[in-house]
Amino acid sequence: MQRRHDRKASKNRDQFTEQEKQSRINHSKRSVGRHEVRSWTTATKQSLCLMWQKVKVQLMLGMSFLVTICWYCRRLYSFLAQLLKWWSNYLQRKLIRNLSVLTEVDLLGYSAREWKGETKQAKHMREAYEELFWSYHIKYLRQVRRDNYCVLRAVLFQIFSQGIPFPSWMKERDILKWTEISATKDHEERGNVCNTLFSDESKEHKLYEAIKFIMLYEVVEAYEQIKNREEPIHNLFSLLFARDSSSDPLSFMMNHLNSIGDSICLDQVELSLLGYLLEVKIRVYRLHKFNTEEFQVDYPDEYRREWNEISLLTEDDRYYHIPLFRT
Repeated sequence: MQRRHDRKASKNRDQFTEQEKQSRINHSKRSVGRHEVRSWTTATKQSLCLMWQKVKVQLMLGMSFLVTICWYCRRLYSFLAQLLKWWSNYLQRKLIRNLSVLTEVDLLGYSAREWKGETKQAKHMREAYEELFWSYHIKYLRQVRRDNYCVLRAVLFQIFSQGIPFPSWMKERDILKWTEISATKDHEERGNVCNTLFSDESKEHKLYEAIKFIMLYEVVEAYEQIKNREEPIHNLFSLLFARDSSSDPLSFMMNHLNSIGDSICLDQVELSLLGYLLEVKIRVYRLHKFNTEEFQVDYPDEYRREWNEISLLTEDDRYYHIPLFRT
């Protein structure tokens, strides 16, 4: 009995020992598996870290390169923008300085820019411009340099650009030697010649002084006719000689003609004289006289039907622009 009990106990011990061994083996296997997993995870992490370090360096280099490129592009853009601005300002200054009759601009747009605000004068001028636009079909204007030659400039520019011929008596007496401009038939070529002439200040002034000489010549002729009681003269000469400051050709030259371009502009009598000697009707739209009978005035007031017509636009009877008609 005792032996059977011992054998059973021994058998149980053997079974327990065998289970313990198997448990230890399984635990060992699990430990090895966990170690292998940890080793693989560690290796993977290390590989990823190494890879990230390499990629990080490449990314840093790439980002630095992109930042550098962007910086240089920005500097280049800034430089080109400054260069373009400088060149644009240079050309603008040169054109504004040299070109005394600018290209056409929209009439109402010009009015809105020049006469902003709600003052009585601003409203009056805007209404006058709107009247020109809607009732007189003046859609554009060409700005003329604001100096004391502006009337002569505006008149002569239109004569040249429109190809209006000079009076035959000027050609017969060889007073003018620049008259081939008016004889140019091609409109584009004539426009180019006009732009060349009216961008050369020296040539412009010589032209204006020649016109002033012709005006004096015409006054002397009229004065001699009055003295000799010859054929009737134009009414404008009676007005001219009725002034105390121009009662004869010498006083006219000293008190009026010499100062034109330097300190004074043409007045209305001299504007009539200019139209008379060039044989053109000069129609002036006087915006400051809007809603009066003097809003539209012709110089001279007596003219021949066959004379060509040119137009001027003024806000103050001192500075003039060139109106352009469109139907």
